[in-house]
Parts: sequence; C-alpha cells; structure tokens
Amino acid sequence: MEFLKWPQQASAFAADVDHVFIVLLIVSGGAVLLIAGLIVFFCVRYSRKKQPRPVHHTNTKLSLEIGWSVIALAFFLFAFAWGARIYLQMYRTAPDDAYAVYAIGKQWMWKFQHPDGRREINELHVPVNRPVKINLISQDVIHSLYIPAFRLKHDVLPMAYTEMWFEPTLPGSYHLFCAEYCGTSHSEMVGQVIAMRPEDFENWLGNSQGMGSTAQQGAKLVASLGCTSCHKSESTSIAPWFGGIYGKPVELADGTSTVVNDAYIRESILNPQAKVVRNFQPAMPSYQGRITEDEILSITAYIKSLREQKNE
Repeated sequence: MEFLKWPQQASAFAADVDHVFIVLLIVSGGAVLLIAGLIVFFCVRYSRKKQPRPVHHTNTKLSLEIGWSVIALAFFLFAFAWGARIYLQMYRTAPDDAYAVYAIGKQWMWKFQHPDGRREINELHVPVNRPVKINLISQDVIHSLYIPAFRLKHDVLPMAYTEMWFEPTLPGSYHLFCAEYCGTSHSEMVGQVIAMRPEDFENWLGNSQGMGSTAQQGAKLVASLGCTSCHKSESTSIAPWFGGIYGKPVELADGTSTVVNDAYIRESILNPQAKVVRNFQPAMPSYQGRITEDEILSITAYIKSLREQKNE
C-alpha cells in the first residue's frame, strides 16, 4: 500500500509544488462542499411543500455580486501567479554547474549515460544538493519521464532533444516511471533514481568500468566510421572540421545560418542534406538506421569536447 502514501519531498521543487496543490485542493474542496450544501439548503427551503407558490425576487444586492466576483477573481489571479512562478523555476534553463546526464527512452526501458561514459538501464545515480540536468530523447515513440518524489514529469520526444533538471535534496531511492502510454508493456517501463551524498557519488563514479568518457567513446566512433577522412582540420577538407564549432553560428548554403548544438549535430548525422554548410558540397551520406541514439550522443559529446579548439 506504499503507493497510497504521500510521496517524499526529495527535490528543491517538491515543497513548493505541494503547497500549491494543497491550497488549491482545500479551496476547491471547500467550494464544492459550500455549493453542494447551498443546493441542498435551497431545495429544502424553497421546496414546493414549504413554498407552494413561486417567489419572484426583483431586488438584487449588487454589492454582494461584485464582492464575491472580485474575491474569486483575486484568488484565481493569485493562484495563477503562484503556480506560474514555480513552473518557470522548474522549467527554466538548468544552472551552468549542473551535472549533465543523457537519457534515452525506448520501448520499454530507460537508458542513462553519464559524462564519464558509464551507462545505466532503468537506474540513475545522482548527487544530492547539486543541480542535475538530463537531456532527453526517445528512440521510438513518445514517453514521459516521471519522478514523483521530485514532483517532476517531462515528455520525451522522438527526433527532438528536450531538457529537464532538478536538485535532489534527500539521499534515498525513488521510483521512476513512464507517464505516457507507450505500448503494450508500458507498465514495465519503470526504474529508480538513487540520490547519493556527494562523497558516496564520487566513490560510485570512481568505480569506473574502464569504458572511457562519453567523449572518448565518441572519438573512437568517429574514427571507426571514417568521419575524419572528410572532416579534416586542413583547409583542403571537403567537410567542416569539428574543432571549435559547438555553440557557434554557422552559415549555410541557402544563405541562412544556424547554431551548432545537439539538435543540429543529430540532424546533420541522420539527414545531412537538410542544412549544408556554406562552401561545402552535400557529399555526406545519411546514417539513418546505421547509428543508434547512444552513438549520436557520444559523437555529440566528442564534438563538444573540441569546443575550445580553434577551427582552421
């Protein structure tokens, strides 16, 4: 019967979300009881048995009408502003010092990848008292990552990156669900988030499996796919070099420009003809169906790691 208990407040947002929910629940419940009580009262008070003849009132109290209307309007505006403030705090851009994790939703599992290359399935270890940013993408259908103890839910879309962040405040193990029906085994798409004290988290990270960081894995992948045969740093290269391009604007062949970010890199790998860089030929083949989302994330991490290099 654990699911009937009120979830723990294990994130920096949880208490604020609960306060809004409880106040709205109390006010809404009170309004329901008041209206139901008045309906019963008037049914009895003005029943045909006690009032055989209909009573026609022509006088109304305008001040009373305006009074309860203004009070109700003021409350709803206050509730909107209160909820909007919390919503904007939860869904604003993550702090710069946030610990970044990649997550992939897939029928029917959650795959997480840490910056050091460690991967987890249906389990995510995070440190407490530090913002944690998760870059999300789906490999198939729409999913929704839901962590009740953190009061956080975020849709995970195919073909598009989204971002969520939170700050765990209480060490422990917390349920993780998919909150979007995603197929016949949707109910099996569950897991847990394990929030650890910073020193315990560092020890956990220290027990590396020797796979290398995500960027290192991406570098190996770039080499194995032969990307560097075209993406060279020399001026005679037939494709743009990766060094120093991440986060920077790039001019396209059609005269427009775009910023090199996760979405652009992913699109360039799967649909390279969509946005061809100016002064380069559309010679790159599509890797659609030949590369997984995990591998795209690794290549993206590798290109990010070269952001400080100067492009020649």
